[in-house]
Amino acid sequence: MPAVTPPVAPSVQRRRVTVRGVVQGVGFRPFVHALATGLGLTGYVTNTGDGVVAEVEGAPLAVARFCARIGGDAPPLAVVESVHDEELPASGGSGFTILASLTGGPVRTLVAPDTATCADCLAELADPADRRHRHPFITCTHCGPRFTIVTGLPYDRDHTTMADFPMCADCAREYADPADRRFHAQPVACPACGPRPQLIVAPAAPGLRPRVTLAPDPNDRSLGGPVAADPIAEARELLAGGAILAVKGLGGYHLACDATDPAAVALLRRRKNRGHKPFALMARDIADIEHLVHIGPVERELLTGPVRPIVLMRRRIEPLPAPGAAPLADAVAPGSPDLGVMLPYTPLHHLLLGLDGENGTAPRLLVMTSGNHAGEPIVTDDTEALDRLAHLADAWLTHDRPIHVPCEDSVVRVCDGEPLTLRRSRGHAPLPVALPVPVAPALAVGGDLKNTFCLGDGRKAWLSAHIGDMDDLATQHAFACAEEQLEAVTGVRPGLVAADRHPGYRSGRWAERHAGGRPLVRVQHHHAHIAAAMAEHGLDGGRPVIGVAFDGTGYGDDGAVWGGEFLLADYAGYTRHAHLAYVPLPGGDAAVERPYRMAIAHLRAAGIARTPGLPCVEACLPGELDLLERQLDRNLNCLPTSSMGRLFDAVSSLAGVCHRAGYEAQAAIELEGAALHAAGADDDRYTFALRPHGQGGDAPLSADPAPLLAAAADDVRAGAPAALIAACFHSAVARLVRTVCGTARERHGLDVVALTGGVFANTLLSSACAQGLREDGFTVLRHHRIPPNDGGLALGQLVVAAQQRGETHVPGGTRQSAGG
Repeated sequence: MPAVTPPVAPSVQRRRVTVRGVVQGVGFRPFVHALATGLGLTGYVTNTGDGVVAEVEGAPLAVARFCARIGGDAPPLAVVESVHDEELPASGGSGFTILASLTGGPVRTLVAPDTATCADCLAELADPADRRHRHPFITCTHCGPRFTIVTGLPYDRDHTTMADFPMCADCAREYADPADRRFHAQPVACPACGPRPQLIVAPAAPGLRPRVTLAPDPNDRSLGGPVAADPIAEARELLAGGAILAVKGLGGYHLACDATDPAAVALLRRRKNRGHKPFALMARDIADIEHLVHIGPVERELLTGPVRPIVLMRRRIEPLPAPGAAPLADAVAPGSPDLGVMLPYTPLHHLLLGLDGENGTAPRLLVMTSGNHAGEPIVTDDTEALDRLAHLADAWLTHDRPIHVPCEDSVVRVCDGEPLTLRRSRGHAPLPVALPVPVAPALAVGGDLKNTFCLGDGRKAWLSAHIGDMDDLATQHAFACAEEQLEAVTGVRPGLVAADRHPGYRSGRWAERHAGGRPLVRVQHHHAHIAAAMAEHGLDGGRPVIGVAFDGTGYGDDGAVWGGEFLLADYAGYTRHAHLAYVPLPGGDAAVERPYRMAIAHLRAAGIARTPGLPCVEACLPGELDLLERQLDRNLNCLPTSSMGRLFDAVSSLAGVCHRAGYEAQAAIELEGAALHAAGADDDRYTFALRPHGQGGDAPLSADPAPLLAAAADDVRAGAPAALIAACFHSAVARLVRTVCGTARERHGLDVVALTGGVFANTLLSSACAQGLREDGFTVLRHHRIPPNDGGLALGQLVVAAQQRGETHVPGGTRQSAGG
């Protein structure tokens, strides 16, 4: 037998590598260039609609190392979802190049979110020797605007709002240098070629002369025109003098004033018709707020990280001594147990608050609230800002880089050492959420409050940035524009539309008008909340969970207003295991805005006398109590409700905490704040009576708060402090959750509980429920990345609608299918 010659390994190998995920606009191609050249490989890298594609050729070991490192060693802002490589015939060549982006074909790449200014750029911003010293638009591949300036894909300068700013020779050289931090950074600019800030002072601003101030243009040698000065320095002086400024940020305008100036804060609150809703703050540094709030390690990480959300933190009962710091104006957050604070996330913000070593004229703590009228979407267009904000602002600090996509600030708080997202927007959108089950291309339109919508395809879901409340035509227009834009950047073409079952929701009506022959699936509100929690935690829906969905309003299967629900649910359907007992909702929205009306309704349902001396009775206008009693007697405009949010309102008023709500959930928020002063207090008299609601063994349990209300009313009459009543109420609700979940486990063998709905933004309640359930042996699912409120509703709608499979069995009760 002749000897067999073993095959000779090739000396040169070529492979095509496709990387999908957030790999455009984050310095990925420069990273690939450095990786390939460092390994001695030849070839190219380019952007496509599918992601980043590289072809590398060289020694097989070096090619293998390239393929192994391209995902794991990616730049800090990149999110690598998949790496696919295939072998190609060797073709020779020399060097490694970055090719122009390839257009055409399907769009499957992901756009990066906007990111706070990085440490390297901040160092250059403050360096007098750097050519970008004090440049308000300094950025690099590791930071700056992305999502809000993208007009198309692939992500190149021509497809951003920087397209109208040709790079100067210096910037072009950096952009083309693989060794430079700004290599292929699309928003790169400098004072010679980039956007310029502008200050416009209103003609009618009291004590201020009308003028327009532009930053100097190094290329402009003409005389006359606007005053060439430092508009940001002038803006600081205006803020220090009590003015209200409209400040253009990444995703829209803010309204800003000195947070330590009581007159300025009160004026802004009056102009914006803000009621008592808290203002968000922007602090120059953590040191400027440590005396006001409790800051733990997780809060500190959130404040200083790349997202820079508004972080809600507990206020100190007594502020710590802070030499040289002016006290915070009382009107910033009246009655709120928390302060919402963010740190600067753009160079312009840093300059507005003052760099280290600058004079002390700059306020170190600013109110920074959305630039809009109450209920309207945030303003992004410059001309529109001069019009819509004319009665709110004394001056406009703006610039000439357009905002293509509106994007409000994200809001987060910390619960039991973990982040709890309350608004998922800037810094997160449009990053996708991984789905535990595949979905066909679909659009879920969300709800009418805190609206976000969701696109899904395969194993990904894209939640929009925060849209707002859909009761305003401008918000509905913003919804339509945002939906069109998100389809464009994701490439998802929905063949299915999902909406809430509420017949009056404007989001649902939009879905009906725009279904265009596509199936429209209506999803029950609380089922969607529970499905969102399941999806966030990666459950495939193969086994139901006990879903505890507590909120203010959701359309029920029986036409009632649900909101205190215990559902046994998977993605395909649900069974109503228990709920809060029904009480009348007198006057609909009137009862929401006047919590004392809910207190009267609950006391009446519980058979408790509405005697003078009770705070909720005293809160009634002259003659209103008699009218309210007649309305309840005759059941006029009194929909039944099982809402836990409305029970919080009732107890808040009964305890004398809050009688009129100027913003959503004010009474519940202030009740939580009161309970903090007696946290952990409990009283067995504060309890719910559990009994079947209806006939038959499958009837859901009804949790009647009558004993709890009787105990609270007795304590009020006895002069007990509101804090004690509030704390005992929170403890009673947590005990109810443990008890009802225990009955669900006994009857159906389920041991996973999902806590969801806007009420669980209350960290005192969430923590108590989770602790008790875990002590009882349950696995507890709580929201972290997806809001528990209606801002997360669309994700649940998407999964429920796309996974609809008709009737499936859940032990006990009447099974409701996903779209039934």
